[in-house]
Order: sequence, then C-alpha cells, then structure tokens
Amino acid sequence: MILLGSFVNGLAIVIGGLLGLIFTFIPEHIKDSILKVQALVIMSLGIQMVAGSTDVLTTLLSLIVGVVIGEVLALENQLNKMGHMIEYKMGNKNSGNISQGLVSGALVFIIGAMGIVGGLDAGLRGSHDVLFTKSIMDFFIALVMTATYGLGVVISGIPTFLYEAGISLGARGFASFIPEAVLNDMTAQVSATGGVILLAIGLNMLNVTKMRVGNMIPAIFVGMIMVWITSFFN
Repeated sequence: MILLGSFVNGLAIVIGGLLGLIFTFIPEHIKDSILKVQALVIMSLGIQMVAGSTDVLTTLLSLIVGVVIGEVLALENQLNKMGHMIEYKMGNKNSGNISQGLVSGALVFIIGAMGIVGGLDAGLRGSHDVLFTKSIMDFFIALVMTATYGLGVVISGIPTFLYEAGISLGARGFASFIPEAVLNDMTAQVSATGGVILLAIGLNMLNVTKMRVGNMIPAIFVGMIMVWITSFFN
C-alpha cells in the first residue's frame, strides 16, 4: 500500500489532537510554557535544516519568489477563511481558534524534510519507515498543540495526509524520468526552504513577529522547480 505511511501519519495527528482536546484541564500557564518550549524546538529544527543547506542562493530566490506568489494569492487569508468556514458550519465556538490551529498545524506537520523524504521513499521504494517515525513525533506535537489551538490542529491531519499522499503518488509517476540525484537535490532544497519557514513559525508562536507564514508555502514548490530546471544545465 503506497499510501499506508501517509494514512498512519494523518491518523496519528487526528488521534493525538483528539486526546489533546480531552486534556483541556491543563492550566493556562502550563500551556503557555509548553507552547514556548515547542516553539523553541521547532526553531531548533529549522536552524538544523537551514544549516545543512549548500545552496543558499536558491533558497533565497525560492523564498522571495514564493512569498510574492503567496502574497498575490493571499494564501494565508484563504486558509484563514477555510478555517472560519469550518468553525461556522460546526457551530462550535468553544473548540478554540480553528483557523489558527488549522494553519499552524498544517504548516508544522507538512513542512520539513521528513514528509518529503518519507513520501518519496514510499513512492519510490514502498518503504514507510520514515513516515512511521514522523507519525510518532507528530502524535505528541498534535497532543500539545491542540491543548492550545483547539480543533483546528485535529483537522490539519487531513491536509497532511493529502500532501504526503500526493508526494508518494507523484514520486511513483515521476521516478521514471527524474534522476535520483535530482530528487535528492529537491529534497535538500525543500529542507532548507522549509527550515526558514519553521523559524518563522517559531518566532510567531513566541509572539516575536507576526509573519504571514501561510504565504511562504509556494516557496517550497518553487525551490523544487528551480532545482529541476538547473539540473538541465549541470
């Protein structure tokens, strides 16, 4: 089953998030401390991912072009509208800020090398080990995040599954004509670009900045396209 790893990851987020909704008795000051610690870990992961980059120029260009696309399309506003629509249709105002949880959760779970590497590994080799490992990590992250952000984190398990499933299916389709070396370069570039975005998420969680991180999402795919184009000149 090519989508097994993606399904398990999405399910882990949903289960972890639902458990987080149960543990709503956690005092606010503890939630705040947990959120800040989580932000620091996310930033540390982002720094580690960026530090491993060997092509800073491509990362910079990817982010600039991606942010421009995101700002023009107003992606963060669209994600917020989606969350508010879900919140309205559910008619539940006590489940937390769904839009904020959906955006934050989706970005935290989607961005990163493990999702890309795991999706590619599942699509190319049929191995789900990476995604299974990521599922364990995301389970605990979802449990903590839901205590702060609410039901939106649970819902973010759906786009996470779709994202990783898309990578797996795409990898199987493209593997026939994209060299393995180029795929490895794409993964490395996504890791570097995603690391910068994770840093932005962490800073927002600490209330240091108010960056529209949702508008940075296109940078991930811009980086992959740039690597693919430059491969023709190497």
